[in-house]
Amino acid sequence: MASGGDASVNLEDVPSLNLMTELLRRMKCASKPDKRLILIGPPGSGKGTQSPIIKDEYCLCHLATGDMLRAAVATKTPLGVKAKEAMEKGELVSDDLVVGIIDDAIKKPSCQKGFILDGFPRTVVQAEKLDDMLAKQGTKIDKVLNFSIDDAILEERITGRWIHPSSGRTYHSKFAPPKVPGVDDVTGEPLIQRKDDTAAVLKSRLEAFHRQTEPVVDYYSKKGAVTNLHADKPTEEVTKEVKMVLS
Repeated sequence: MASGGDASVNLEDVPSLNLMTELLRRMKCASKPDKRLILIGPPGSGKGTQSPIIKDEYCLCHLATGDMLRAAVATKTPLGVKAKEAMEKGELVSDDLVVGIIDDAIKKPSCQKGFILDGFPRTVVQAEKLDDMLAKQGTKIDKVLNFSIDDAILEERITGRWIHPSSGRTYHSKFAPPKVPGVDDVTGEPLIQRKDDTAAVLKSRLEAFHRQTEPVVDYYSKKGAVTNLHADKPTEEVTKEVKMVLS
């Protein structure tokens, strides 16, 4: 999508089918209400599964702050240049910079109907800065979807995951086991576990999540914006719950 005055995409060169598809999508989306959402949940809680479904259903743009930072650095936007300087010094990118990058992103046509923020805000200070920026535009966060799930269930979900590295096929020792333990069904090659799918890594990630991010849920709860989802249920049921909350 050409941004601002960037003429690198000439519409004459875009195939008609793509143009028509995009036009139909925009017409369908025109009647959708605006939504500005934050998804919060620990690793393995299913945010990554639900966000594309929500994005398509409500014509929102998906803002994953890590990807946006990398894109801003790669395209050398003014904020991207600053972020790169911080990274090269081994510093964390400041909250103000990240909020600035979000501010830039939500002005794009694809974010016209609103956005899904994923992985941000992680702290109350970030939430306050985000709210200030949105208030200047006369908008606010409509809903915070909190993917609540017991740590013990996450441990079972995540530590049971096994992967066939060359094909990306995934198995689960309890929910989708291979025919022969530890071996890929198709090739008979050994399965591996990702380094961050171990109980020890999960424990430290969950501790960080509870310490930093649960106060963010409290912060938005006081504003009446939080809905707790039963993230331990099957995917389809969580999707139904999300649609009920957002309808």
